[in-house]
Amino acid sequence: MKYYIISGEASGDLHGSRLMQGLKEADTAAEFRFWGGDLMAAEGGIMVRHYKETAVMGFWEVLMKLRKITRNIKECKQDLLAYRPDVVILIDYPGFNFRIAKFAKRHGIKVFYYIAPKVWAWKEKRVHRLRKYVDKLFIIFPFEVDYFKKWGIEAFYSGNPLTDVVNERLANKPDFNEFVLSNQLHNKPVIAILAGSRTMEIKYILPRILPLVQYYPDYQFVVAGAPAIAPQQYEKHLKGSDIGLVMGKTHELLAVSDAAIVASGTATLEAALIGVPQVVCYGGNELSYQIAKRLIKVKYASLVNLIMNAPVVTELLQHDLTLSNLQRELSAILPEGPQRQTILDSYAALRTLLGKPAAAARIALKMKEELMIFKK
Repeated sequence: MKYYIISGEASGDLHGSRLMQGLKEADTAAEFRFWGGDLMAAEGGIMVRHYKETAVMGFWEVLMKLRKITRNIKECKQDLLAYRPDVVILIDYPGFNFRIAKFAKRHGIKVFYYIAPKVWAWKEKRVHRLRKYVDKLFIIFPFEVDYFKKWGIEAFYSGNPLTDVVNERLANKPDFNEFVLSNQLHNKPVIAILAGSRTMEIKYILPRILPLVQYYPDYQFVVAGAPAIAPQQYEKHLKGSDIGLVMGKTHELLAVSDAAIVASGTATLEAALIGVPQVVCYGGNELSYQIAKRLIKVKYASLVNLIMNAPVVTELLQHDLTLSNLQRELSAILPEGPQRQTILDSYAALRTLLGKPAAAARIALKMKEELMIFKK
């Protein structure tokens, strides 16, 4: 069968690549055309556009790039009609993908949505579009099952594929000495910094973390470089500091870290699965933040807290991301800190909630089965 997959950011590229692996196992004749990244490209098929060219986050940022976004949507629609796939699989990225879902449905192309838009957090009216334009919804968080059922949508849940990604990457992880030596780091315990996968986040978050270093002389702070960001974007903030930078080794860095400061997003769940106590942070354009603050309805910003429905990890958002708050919360989760064991115990419960291994393979098999039903 012919699959057209659309992912607009790094996490979607990761999940898309895992799904493609599963689809190739379920359908030996699978053909792919996609919007994604390097991980999806490694699975074969034809990449139409890299997510580095399309990723935009924040209300103000979207307005500034509206013309480019419109041009990308037009190109995607034309390419979709030319390819005529058996199904278009949309991965998160709702602002773009909802427009494609409507277009594909109107032209008789089956629509699967993988990793549901976070309609439970904000823009809940979008759930009506899911019901109208999507033939089958595939979800990765357990609490979404009851949520979508409430809206009359039977979503398929079979665990979270991130557990497999983390387990596989850590199967051959280097030990501490090997890691610091190969990455030219100091021989001191590590505190990891995951400052986000977008320039806006990095610009806001990193300068607020830099002064923290002076209070922890027995530790070294190391930034995990995101794949969509050039090293220079980090280096201009880190210039003159003693903070290290490691590109493309986020999981390995977390695995050798005593604690982490993590930008809100998929990385919070990755840190939890690896077992690293963390402080979650967020910051960016003030206008975007104020708009989001008024629209977002959930109690928590981090996936860890959302899944557990409890404040497992501390969240320092925008104006709360201060030096004094960071110092207090970081000290509480370092070895011998009062909150460390509580967080680690909650992580164990989280892993149980996220289900058994091989989630992406089960999702891919279910997609193949659904397509066979449609074809009858």
